[in-house]
Amino acid sequence: MTRGTELKPEFLVKDEEELRSLFPATHAIAVEKCQNRLDEHAMDFVARSPFLCIGTQSPDGSADVSPRGDPCGFVKILDDRTLLIPDRPGNNRLDTQANIMANPAVGLLFMVPGFDDTLRVNGKARITRDPDLLALTAVQDRTPRVAIVVAVEEVFLHCAKAFRRSKLWDPGQIQDRGEMPSLIRIILDQTSGAPDDPEEMKKREAALEDGYRKTMY
Repeated sequence: MTRGTELKPEFLVKDEEELRSLFPATHAIAVEKCQNRLDEHAMDFVARSPFLCIGTQSPDGSADVSPRGDPCGFVKILDDRTLLIPDRPGNNRLDTQANIMANPAVGLLFMVPGFDDTLRVNGKARITRDPDLLALTAVQDRTPRVAIVVAVEEVFLHCAKAFRRSKLWDPGQIQDRGEMPSLIRIILDQTSGAPDDPEEMKKREAALEDGYRKTMY
């Protein structure tokens, strides 16, 4: 939808009642599968996962989703109702952390390479700098400055349809990153402007890769 496009008001869904009238009733098992703690299967899924997305909201209600990734098992299970997510070096926007300070409600989506199903965890989060907890998440003798502690309120496995529709893990679906400009080229285009000199652009791209290597942890 382009800027200025107006939606026809007669087709906007006005409330939850109207929304639900458009779909069949929820399957009983879809309701019953929701748990309020991590059982053995959820714990196994978390331990296998090297990647998650965390959804938060800012004080003004704006939504945000941020990726988190590390070796499998990087999210520590403190008990069946508590998860610990390390905060690795990034761009220091601190969107997720600041949002949590304003609104602790979070949604987590855990993924495992090769698995078409995902694990969803909803709960309340806090930011900790407890050295004993941070030590649990150290990598290469480096501990994060802070970590996110999630008090689990809802846990359930999500079906495989989205991943099967997208064929996310299908090697035949892998796209060539070189078909788009590099990340640093895109950012420069969007900000100060990318240099016209190809050699200078190569230096900028090499500097980004060097930064990745030096600041991963």
